[in-house]
Amino acid sequence: MDSVASTQHKALELNLDPTTYGSFAEIGAGQEVARWFFQVGGAARTVAKTISAYDMAVSDSLYGSAQRYVSRHRLEAMLEHEFGQLRDSLGPRRGESSTFFAFADTVATRRRGHDENGRGWVGVCFQSRPLEEPSRIIVHAHLLDHGSVAEQEALGILGVNLIHAAFFRRADLASLIDSLMDDLSRERVEIDMIKVSGPAFAGVDNRLLSLQLVEHRLTDAAMFTASGEVVQPSEVLYNRPILVERGSFRPATKLTMDLLERARTRFCDEPEVRGLEPVVLAEMTLRNLTVNDQVGPEDFLARADVLHALGIDVLVSRFRPFYQLADYLAAYTDRMIGLALGVPTMREILDEQYYEKLDGGALESIGRLFKRSVKLYVYPTRDRVSGEIVTVHSAAPPGPAHYLRDFLLEVGRLEALSGYEPKLLSIHTPDVLARLQAGDPSWEAMVPSAVADCIKTSRLFGYRG
Repeated sequence: MDSVASTQHKALELNLDPTTYGSFAEIGAGQEVARWFFQVGGAARTVAKTISAYDMAVSDSLYGSAQRYVSRHRLEAMLEHEFGQLRDSLGPRRGESSTFFAFADTVATRRRGHDENGRGWVGVCFQSRPLEEPSRIIVHAHLLDHGSVAEQEALGILGVNLIHAAFFRRADLASLIDSLMDDLSRERVEIDMIKVSGPAFAGVDNRLLSLQLVEHRLTDAAMFTASGEVVQPSEVLYNRPILVERGSFRPATKLTMDLLERARTRFCDEPEVRGLEPVVLAEMTLRNLTVNDQVGPEDFLARADVLHALGIDVLVSRFRPFYQLADYLAAYTDRMIGLALGVPTMREILDEQYYEKLDGGALESIGRLFKRSVKLYVYPTRDRVSGEIVTVHSAAPPGPAHYLRDFLLEVGRLEALSGYEPKLLSIHTPDVLARLQAGDPSWEAMVPSAVADCIKTSRLFGYRG
């Protein structure tokens, strides 16, 4: 089935449903979603109203004032106003036989002569059965076509997919997420945030939906805050200095936190960062979330809960080389980016074998990583054989990579962390996990007290009391 036929089928299925009835409020990219419902016929059964409040004064009079018109806040105000008006005006007459919905989007498409991609917020507020309190699905999308007309067309398809998913795919969230990209592709649309709420999604953890966005390749990374709130990355990262520690965090240990705190102290003292409040992130790559077949969504949530207990925001990504992570973060900020890591990870960054797919090998990787204001803060390790402490200066990178290491040290892109506690260097995350799962209480001394409490209270990672 081609894309036009498929989207037509979805719009027609909604038009033929005798219960679905709603309004469409679209700002910034025409009436592309509502157009589908008129085009396929039978729209009178589905469409109560369409509106495009393009003028800011008109928009403010309807939805209240806003600092930014393409924002989650504006979308939520649109959904609340439109659904409330629909229910108040039509509820007495047909509320017992209809499942009302309000669709809204606020979008900025590509401007002529500019390279920025289109982007916007899209959402639907709907009843899963008559008279029920409404539920919501909100997504943030990047429109990647090279012309505004093509972006408008993509938005129209996405909107139809979202409304159809709300009524016909909500029982299976994996299917709901996949269906958002029906007749679209990652070359056209990226969805980097989704949030559901209301009685139709009782008990759903939005963090798991964020993971599924990454797993299903709708985006390369998704983010949620230390409070567990799903966010679109720019809501947190925009124009702020960013410090990231990459790891498995299974669980976070005292060494994990000491590394991050030492790096944060140095990062905040950088001239480019001094006086600013940086974002501190724990980043987990998808490969670390699926270490083996035994690791599933519950394990992911356990790591997130532990990081929440420490007050750390989480980024889950598909990135492998560090330059991909740096590229991603640089899309949201022009400020300095710091990467906190240990000596073993530094060796991997400089190791040629990890860059066989790059024509320039490790040299190209290093060039791409440091093409902007990026700095690595390297925590020492203890050699398991000799017991000696190995720092960024004394480590032996593979092959001739020590020349790269020395160059990066000299130009100030690589820095050894000091002030660490030597006793923490004996802590290894796999050892902590093994003791925890074996019922050996000595693991508790290896993690922050907040982590130990969280693990024991929620019985995470196979904890045996």
